Amino acid sequence: MRRIKISTIPVLIAVFATFLTVGNPSRAEAVVGSDFDPGYIISDQAFFDSGSMGEGEVQRFLEAQMPRCAGANGQACLRDYSSSTFTRAAVGANHCGAYEGAASERASRIIAKVAQACGISPRVLLVMLQKEQGLVTAASPTERQYRVAMGYGCPDTAPCDAQFYGFYNQVYKAAWQFRQYAQRPTNWRYRIGNVAVQYHPNAACGAPVVNIRNQATANLYNYTPYQPNAAALNNLRGSGDACSSYGNRNFWVFYNDWFGSPTGPVSPLGSIDLISTSPGQVRVGGWAFDPNSKNPIDTHIYINGVGYILTASQPRPDLPPVFGDIGPNHGFDGTFPTTTGGAQEVCVYGINIGPGSNTLIGCRTVQGMSGSPIGNVEAVSSARGSISVSGWAIDPDSVGAVSMHVYVDSQGSAHDANQDRADVGAAYPAYGSGHGFNVSIPASSGTHNVCVYGINVGAGSNRLFGCWTATVATGSPTGVVEAITSSPGAVSVSGWALDPDTADPIPVHVYVGSQGKAVLAEGARPDIARAFPGYGERHGFNVVMPAAPGASDVCAYAINVGGGVNRLLSCTRVTGMSGSPVGVIDYVARNGNDVQVGGWAFDPDTADPIVLTIEVDGVRTDITGNGSRPDVGSAYPAYGPNHGYSATIPTTPGSHNVCVTARNVSNGTDVRLGCRQLAG
Repeated sequence: MRRIKISTIPVLIAVFATFLTVGNPSRAEAVVGSDFDPGYIISDQAFFDSGSMGEGEVQRFLEAQMPRCAGANGQACLRDYSSSTFTRAAVGANHCGAYEGAASERASRIIAKVAQACGISPRVLLVMLQKEQGLVTAASPTERQYRVAMGYGCPDTAPCDAQFYGFYNQVYKAAWQFRQYAQRPTNWRYRIGNVAVQYHPNAACGAPVVNIRNQATANLYNYTPYQPNAAALNNLRGSGDACSSYGNRNFWVFYNDWFGSPTGPVSPLGSIDLISTSPGQVRVGGWAFDPNSKNPIDTHIYINGVGYILTASQPRPDLPPVFGDIGPNHGFDGTFPTTTGGAQEVCVYGINIGPGSNTLIGCRTVQGMSGSPIGNVEAVSSARGSISVSGWAIDPDSVGAVSMHVYVDSQGSAHDANQDRADVGAAYPAYGSGHGFNVSIPASSGTHNVCVYGINVGAGSNRLFGCWTATVATGSPTGVVEAITSSPGAVSVSGWALDPDTADPIPVHVYVGSQGKAVLAEGARPDIARAFPGYGERHGFNVVMPAAPGASDVCAYAINVGGGVNRLLSCTRVTGMSGSPVGVIDYVARNGNDVQVGGWAFDPDTADPIVLTIEVDGVRTDITGNGSRPDVGSAYPAYGPNHGYSATIPTTPGSHNVCVTARNVSNGTDVRLGCRQLAG
């Protein structure tokens, strides 16, 4: 494996201006170089405490370290940085668990999720980001700082490996690498025991033997394989000499300044691994220990404020390989009664022994399996002659189907919520998946009040899931004209229409002035099918009509089927793009014995070029006005630029009368653009 490149820059004094206490750690006093122990830089407990900070605590920490963000390099500060992540599968036992990717995750969330997935302290990841690239306190970070945020895949002797670029990739791979070191400690150069550790990449600087006393310290040396020399330790906030390296020194200094001693006594650690419910009960399982003792400690478990004591004394052989020589019996697993129905807030505390304080291991909220029915009415819709109601319901006291009473106005009916709902079964595995309902109830036309009740079994009471208003349609057609657009020689009308009395397409009549056209509104409109259940999607129309010169009323009617009358959907005055040609003579000039004439012209009924007749003393010459005229295209964008004309016509010496006529295409007549007299 390629060796990870370390940062050899000294700590800048400015980064120590802000101190933050997170999770109530012991405050760091002014550390001095003589306190640094190269064989015990950080305890295993502190290094692998993935629960030392939650996402919110990480975010608040980042904001406190960088209250103002200059962002001069176009990159957000770490407190504001976000990135999309991708899903990674679990690696295996005693290694990184699965990471669920998501769009636009904040840096604090990525750090917290990686910490939880790989069992590495978020504090360690924050310190690594600072000692590698100074990202935590960077007011104007660069793209490169994020690209190689943890220095992963950046050896001392070659460029960084591009496959590991990116903030999320860097944070995850660094944590993953720490797990690699811990899972196979004998495969790596730096392991527990006496190992020679260089001061600097220059071997001539020396490599004193270090008694590495724990796995966490071995991890740091495997990642950054140098120890600080006396010069680096004598100036903790600055530079040493040519043989100084700063990576592990800076890690130790940053950790002390931000979170207190990385090796001193700490409060209990623990994890909630299991919370499950059964009717009237909550089961809670996990582990907890105090770093100051190998003996089991008590946990205090609170369920909606009611407390219970449970000793964490069950075997957990998975813990010593991760946390060192802490003893094997630190698991807890207990079942406790619930005193209320509904949501159950479960909080677990590790009770401290010796230095430190009691630790809140975590709080979770679960749905209790007792009380009144729970569920959701997901849809209330109407179709021709009926009202449909669908959703799911569970009574926490029973795995059987809940009886749902549905009232349409004052008329009630009972229906069992016994249809298969795999999603409900996955969310409430103790109850199974047979708790869905989807019922259709006959209803007359008009507006109705619909109320849905779940009928209670055992503790609790019947529950009103809600009341809704539903309208069963009938009568005249409905619809919308969504667009009326003019184009050369045409008017387009589009929209949708349906008649409440039929699911079939209905006729739509469109008029431009006195000219009418009938079409069937049968175009596919999935949005209409969703808005009007039971009617299908074949209700769209798009009609193209010839344009009339000048302003015309464009009207659309939905034609009634069954009860009701025809419905005027829209009537709008539109100026048609139609009529006689328009144009200009730009010039008439003599060139020797030739007459030159030019300008532009188009017919409103078409975007195609038109024919122009040039008359010189009554002698006609027809040309096509298809020359490029961008100015005309800008002034009349619907017609485009190709409407310029120019012609050179041989003549005899003397005076001449030159006339230009634009030839009409459809509606309208030919238009004489003008005549010019050329003197002899």
